[in-house]
This record gives sequence, structure tokens and C-alpha cells, in this order.
Amino acid sequence: MEGFLNILKPPGMTSHDVVGFVRHLFHEKQVGHAGTLDPGAAGVLPVAVGKAARLIEYLSDAGKSYRAELILGASTDSGDDTGSLAEEKRDFSMPSKDEFLKTLDGFTGEITQVPPAHSAIKINGQKCCDLVRRGIQIDIPSRQVAIYALKLLVLSDGRDRGERAKALIDVDCSKGTYIRTLCADIGSSLGIPSTMGFLLRTRAGDFRLEDSVTIEELAELGEKALLPADSCISHIPAYHIIPQRVKAFCNGLSTNDYNFEDDGRENLLLRVYGEGRFLGIGHYDRKSQSIMPDKVIHHI
Repeated sequence: MEGFLNILKPPGMTSHDVVGFVRHLFHEKQVGHAGTLDPGAAGVLPVAVGKAARLIEYLSDAGKSYRAELILGASTDSGDDTGSLAEEKRDFSMPSKDEFLKTLDGFTGEITQVPPAHSAIKINGQKCCDLVRRGIQIDIPSRQVAIYALKLLVLSDGRDRGERAKALIDVDCSKGTYIRTLCADIGSSLGIPSTMGFLLRTRAGDFRLEDSVTIEELAELGEKALLPADSCISHIPAYHIIPQRVKAFCNGLSTNDYNFEDDGRENLLLRVYGEGRFLGIGHYDRKSQSIMPDKVIHHI
């Protein structure tokens, strides 16, 4: 049994809880997930079963999409609405739609982020969130991330009804992007303390919300919900090795290919197929002009 599952993680359940559920359901120890979702967040969680778990690392470079609620007028220590109130401002001028859109434009492209302290990012091998709980002061280095698209869906001033002003946005971004930080930074740019409300991941690479299954649906479908391992890494180019070298690839040997169309990238990753079957992951070595095996999933 092997393949990927496109699971719709519900809020209140950790990503590790989902893995435990799958292990119990399939009676399979080799199960892992890609792209952790916070317990309060919902949405697409790719889960690998069996040999497919060896491909999880190749999902990390795939882009992601989110729908997020941005709460205006309050910030928290965690960056989301589960944290303690850090700053509050009720008498701010509500930004117009044009002003908000202009602000979003400023966050599109390559941007610099400082990950939130209440996150699983590691400093000297320890999770930031664990260090914070122990009262240890930490200095988190900034990182470069890419925001491919930002779309404003709703902008609402609910203060006349005794509610918080809110915005609903869709985000397409690179790996490593923290939406909590993005929401706080957008608010800072507007001069309004802000925090993230709910978060829904709508896409993780090839995994999309409309194709996902709930925990309840997975319990009914069982193995029918499994997707072929190679279908979930389409962002990696496919390469079909000649039949005479299939066994060599599976045995960890390189194969010369002087006609390979080199696009200039060093160690270009490849999905390698042989005799109509997915074999594993390899890369093209420019120096030797050879296909090098990296991770063999199936042997022929």
C-alpha cells in the first residue's frame, strides 16, 4: 500500500493527529505529512503512505495557497486570534478599498519576513514556540519569501455593530511563508494593529481543496482515496530512461545522456520513469552529462 492522501484537516486537530489517524486506519507505520498546519487552521494536508513517504521532501518546494481572515484593530503575541492581546486600537480610520489594494500590491513579489515566535521554526535545534513557553528570549532571523498573488475578497468595517473590522484575502505564496506574519505586516503598513483570524489552506502543490477528503470520508473510502505517488510531484520534470538502463538506475548506477536538454540549472531534479513505470527521483549532472539516481522507489 502506498500513495498520497489529500486530506481536509479540520480545525482543532493537529497535523500529527491526522498522521496517527491514517496509521490506525491503514495499519501502516510509514506515514508522514507535508507542510504542517497549525491546530486552529484548516485545509489541505498532504499525507504520504508507505514508500510514498520517501517523497515528502520533494513537496517542500511546491507553492501554496491560503484564504485568510485579517482582523483590524488588534494584535496578539502569537499573531493569530488564539494569542493574548498585545495592542488594541478602536479609533482608527477604516482604509478604503483602493488604499487596501495598494497596500496589498506592496506585499506582492519577493518580501522579507520574520517568522513568529510562536512557531515550529527551530533555533539551535529547538522549536521557537517551546523556547517562548520557557520564557527564553530569542532572536529569529528574517527570511526571503515570495508572494505570487494577493486578492482582496471582503473588506468590512463592523465597528458600528460592535464587531472588529475585517478583511478576507486569498494568498498564493512560496514555501516558508507565514500568513500570520503577513497579516500583521499588512496591518503595520496601514498603521493599524492586526492579527490573523481563521486560516484555510486551499492548495499545497498539486493538492487542492476541491479534491480533498474529510476525515470522515477517508474512513469510508479507505485505500480508494490513495493517489499515485508520482502524480503529486508534477512540479518536478519527468524523464523516461531507456529500457536498457532501467535496472542500472534501480541499482544506483548513472546513465549517460548526451542529448539531454539542459536548461542551465545545476542538479536538475527529475521524476524518472522506465518501461512505463515510475521508478523514483534522480537528477541531471551537467559535468558528466548523466542521469544520477537519488531515491529509487520502485525496482524492476
